[in-house]
Amino acid sequence: MLRKIFLSNAVINSAIILNAVVIFLMAFPSLSQNTTLQYLEWGFTLFFTIEIIVKMSLWGSRTYLADGFNKFDFFIVLASLPSLVTPFIPFNTLAPFTILRLLRLVCLARLLAFIPNMGQLIRGLRRAFKASIFVLLACFLYNFILSVISCQLFHEVSPKYFGNPLISFYTTFQLFTVEGWNEISDEIAKSTEEGLYLFLARCYFMFVVLSGGIFGLSIANAVFVDEMTIDNNIVLEEKVDQLKSQIDRIEASIESLKKD
Repeated sequence: MLRKIFLSNAVINSAIILNAVVIFLMAFPSLSQNTTLQYLEWGFTLFFTIEIIVKMSLWGSRTYLADGFNKFDFFIVLASLPSLVTPFIPFNTLAPFTILRLLRLVCLARLLAFIPNMGQLIRGLRRAFKASIFVLLACFLYNFILSVISCQLFHEVSPKYFGNPLISFYTTFQLFTVEGWNEISDEIAKSTEEGLYLFLARCYFMFVVLSGGIFGLSIANAVFVDEMTIDNNIVLEEKVDQLKSQIDRIEASIESLKKD
């Protein structure tokens, strides 16, 4: 009976969700020291620890850890074992270790296997991430260059946004997202008198938003989406290839008949 409980995916997944709910409730300041929730959290940690012990004893440690999800479970539970002493030590001291177990919700991704064409979607995501790496690297380098330039130009006028290269890097990234970019340019305008410098500063920010925010991110999105949807054309391409081969055979037959 005990083995059936710990080998049931429905029971384990339900426990993961309930444990996440308990941790969510304990995040409320008014419930952080609730004794019932603390003992429930202690019980879930013990439950997941026993689950691993039972599965390792049945399958063997090598077989158990050969599965990626099981390996992930093992290290997450191992990292959260300090929470077993929560009845004796204040919860706040061990909160970071306990919250790690929320990552076990990733294991519910197994349920995604029942979604039609899930394998195709995952392959598309892998291709999209690989194809986007160089685009993201280019955006990072462009952000880096502009952040240094912006820091040199505006660190005295607006130290809030361009006080040092790190702050300037974050502000430039914010400009790329086109989120609140006008507030940054308005801050420069407040600290600068009307004239050529202010005009050039506004043109500079327009260029940054246009090149990095609109064109740059649009290219990144286009590459990602194109790789994600490329599978949709595979069937059509196969049919086109088949049609082309049939046409080639017909043409070859016609040529042979002409020669005869």
